[in-house]
Amino acid sequence: MNRRSLFCLFASLTACSFTSLLAEEKEGSPVFTDSTKVTDPDFKVQGEYLGTIESGKWALQVVALGDGKFDFVAYEGGLPGAGWNNKKQHRMKGGGQTEKNGKTILKSDPDNGSQVVIENGNMTLMAPGADKPFGELKRIERKSPTLGKKSPEGSTVLFDGTNTDAWKGKPGKDLLDGDLLVQGVTSKETFKDFHLHLEFRTPYKPKARGQGRGNSGFYAQGRYEVQILDSFGLEGEENECGGIYSVGKPSLNLCLPPLTWQTYDVDFKAARFDKSGKKTSDARISVRHNGVLIHENVVADHSTTASPLKEGPENGPVYFQDHGNSVRFRNVWLLKK
Repeated sequence: MNRRSLFCLFASLTACSFTSLLAEEKEGSPVFTDSTKVTDPDFKVQGEYLGTIESGKWALQVVALGDGKFDFVAYEGGLPGAGWNNKKQHRMKGGGQTEKNGKTILKSDPDNGSQVVIENGNMTLMAPGADKPFGELKRIERKSPTLGKKSPEGSTVLFDGTNTDAWKGKPGKDLLDGDLLVQGVTSKETFKDFHLHLEFRTPYKPKARGQGRGNSGFYAQGRYEVQILDSFGLEGEENECGGIYSVGKPSLNLCLPPLTWQTYDVDFKAARFDKSGKKTSDARISVRHNGVLIHENVVADHSTTASPLKEGPENGPVYFQDHGNSVRFRNVWLLKK
């Protein structure tokens, strides 16, 4: 099968379109916050796959949408941040049927005999009438290289799982979920320039869409938001995971599947003001998402619309936004500059 035929097969699996994940979450949709307690069979199908199609290296991201429906993104050369050339990308829509034996079969629409079979973490691609697969990929689980990064000497440990002494939240709301920090909390201490490390986990909400799918955000100084969202398999826009909200989109979408622990490592330089209160220079932000640089010294010339603190000369807190989604945090520390 030549490259053109391969792309046609991908297109046939999608009915030549891609389902946008921008609709609102439906009431009563399932929410899972613990990977060991997920009862949805699609959870074991979604994820990242890596292998060979004909003579080339390819990767696929499979996004679960509930009820055996999936979106796919195919990358030539490898995954974003791990081999993909940032050029050839193919977005697809498909339906699936999971059998009692755990095998998931995705057929083309209309059915021309092409299919993808996923079983026990292995994906095989079959062309019409073929007696053997022309491509085989294996499900992998990537981990951020900065996961578990230790706080250096002189840093401010904001959360290590033992207490919430450094935080305040809404009256009557618990700040802890077991040994994890919940969304909707603000640091008691305020800061100017800093390097921040944080680890976050979005819930698995297969039937939710867009901003209802694991939504939170990290606000530098309570002013400038780096979005947190289940944006696995999306384009990577400014209002998706890794985007600096209303300022700029990430250079790559490094979002991993929901319920995977992810990292942000952020360098922040605050805006400067003169004695009269006039701003003389804008804030600047650099962000590494799961170890990959996605923003380098980006100018943030305004505070995010929903920020609890508007631009000004005073220091500001670390704030994790609450959008009613069960986003969790751990290993949060800050080094002042």
